[in-house]
Amino acid sequence: MFSHGGAIGLTLTVSQGDISFNYYFTVFVEYAPIDPPAEGSNPYITKVFDYMPAVGQFTNTLPLYEEGDTQETMNQKVLDAIGNNKRGMITLGGFGGYVTVGFDHTIQNVEGLRDFRVLGNAFYANANPNPDAPEGGSCEPGVIMVAYDPDNLGPDNIQWYEIQGSAHADPTKEPWYEMAKVNGNDVNIYFDYRITYYRPDSEPASRDEWDTYIKWEDNQGNSGYKVKNQYHSQPYYPLWAGNTLTFTGTCLPQNAIDESGSGTYFVLYKFRYGYADNEINSYDDSSIDISWAVDASGNSVNLPGVDYIKIYTGVNQENGWLGECSTEIMGVEDLHLLKEEIHTRR
Repeated sequence: MFSHGGAIGLTLTVSQGDISFNYYFTVFVEYAPIDPPAEGSNPYITKVFDYMPAVGQFTNTLPLYEEGDTQETMNQKVLDAIGNNKRGMITLGGFGGYVTVGFDHTIQNVEGLRDFRVLGNAFYANANPNPDAPEGGSCEPGVIMVAYDPDNLGPDNIQWYEIQGSAHADPTKEPWYEMAKVNGNDVNIYFDYRITYYRPDSEPASRDEWDTYIKWEDNQGNSGYKVKNQYHSQPYYPLWAGNTLTFTGTCLPQNAIDESGSGTYFVLYKFRYGYADNEINSYDDSSIDISWAVDASGNSVNLPGVDYIKIYTGVNQENGWLGECSTEIMGVEDLHLLKEEIHTRR
């Protein structure tokens, strides 16, 4: 019996006395087909299970935190904003900030087609000083995780898988990779990244304290500060959280470049596919194929569908006056219920 589908490695060991032989092999496990959604199923988010943004300039405003709010009331505010095709907006803050959502049905994995779309607020630059630059503008990629729950165990009690976006497969193939490397960006991908943010003792008393506002440390030996800017004066640390916040996940290459050379025009370049808030909503690459899901070892898994989706900010980077790279979410759509047919990339 296996707890999940996909390619699973097994070892048969035969031994007698001092003699031992190991035989390694792989089995491929598939789930049984699922029934189509019932008539009248909702194509959009109907549940929000958890919401915890990281530090960010829109944290505590998208959605608005009010004194006395709890985790449960913040979850409800997120549902009110992005559930049921409301198309409001929430922020996930800096790296690791996340939201976990659900539906009133299982989104089917249809062979050869993309299955759902994550709505964000990505857009392209209108006046990039670099005339030869690839597509980019405000692309703040969120990593997407999916889970299938045929026994209704709930999102905290089941196996999660990550959507293998383009940088997961090979970051060097991103069209802006060499530009970012020359710019001094960290262009590595870290599959077991961990970052901790520390609640500040107080809000900055003057502008001199903006650059050392909220401290962070990661498991790569790096540390720094999330800075405050003149455009957003509210606290950037989620006010209903504890004194430290730790997030883990896949940290993507830094995709932002100051193309002006003077700090006035930052361009956040688009990853090829597979992430949230990375592509204009009306374009194909804002949509996801469930078949891109992989396990922790990078092996493909054969999910018949997904019941839950988790999205977290995938880049740790400050971008001058623009502030941190923070994924924003407006909703999730079941493409099959909406009768949209978008072929997969691979």
